[in-house]
Amino acid sequence: MKFLAKTLCLSLCLGLIGCSGGETTAETYPDKSVSLIVPFAAGGGTDLCARAIADAAKESFTEGIAVENKAGGSGAVGMIGGANSAKDGSVVTMITVELVTVPHTSEVSLSHDMFEPVLRLNADYSAITVPTDSPYNTLDDLLEVAKTEEIQIGNSGVGAIWHLAAAGLAQEAGVEFTHIPFDGAAPAITSLLGGHIDAVSVSYAEVSAQVNSGDFKVLAVLAPERLENLPDVPTAIEEGYDVSIGTWRGLAVPAETDPGIVSKVSEIFAEAATAPGFVEFMNNNNLNIDVADGETFKAQLASEYELFGELIPALGLGQ
Repeated sequence: MKFLAKTLCLSLCLGLIGCSGGETTAETYPDKSVSLIVPFAAGGGTDLCARAIADAAKESFTEGIAVENKAGGSGAVGMIGGANSAKDGSVVTMITVELVTVPHTSEVSLSHDMFEPVLRLNADYSAITVPTDSPYNTLDDLLEVAKTEEIQIGNSGVGAIWHLAAAGLAQEAGVEFTHIPFDGAAPAITSLLGGHIDAVSVSYAEVSAQVNSGDFKVLAVLAPERLENLPDVPTAIEEGYDVSIGTWRGLAVPAETDPGIVSKVSEIFAEAATAPGFVEFMNNNNLNIDVADGETFKAQLASEYELFGELIPALGLGQ
């Protein structure tokens, strides 16, 4: 009996020790260090955005927050790792538009359903841009000519978001472009400067210097509403073409994470996104702040997954 009593006592003590550590709850979060996974290499726009928001939120993470770069597979490696992490808010993943494009181009175990979106932080939309002396002064001018003549439009690479944006516009307008891929946006812009192509589909941030210098003009942006730093340029939607495509970055936790923890994570990062230091950093680096809550972000992921599921195979870029 003494042995049994001692055993029960020991078991009870061990149980209490286990409870003292406790599982993370909405009330205790964040009670441990947090990792912010970036699915791309250090130094790029996604990494810069992640480090800026982590720095803005660090006071809320008393046990610390650390950015971890896990690059590979066009972002798939890091995002899969984040999706398969503990469902307790200890790992937050920076998700990008590749979450809804890569599953259509590669055989990867990745889906937007593997995440519970927390907050969209940033979005940069396609800006259809031509030389200032181009005969095209409106988006309709360009698309009308494309009905009967070849229009060469440069992008940042086959299957990249700016290629998909131009293709989406062409599909919506019922025209065909000759897509000219480059190894990144910079050489596409150089080619446009040299008069070798008719237009480019890239972000406004990537052509802002040439627009400000008077070399380029933007015909339209493929955004849901006019850009704050480009108020006089209409959206394609305003011009009658229901298309909004661009790149974005946001935060997510694994699917089935406790809703209370999701709310706490969202609250922390939403506040951080308004911090003067974060806002200044994003503006200085031409990273457009475009915050959306988790439910809005989730709906966007589902919508874009369907969009690219149709567009990518139509371009012959599917698996």
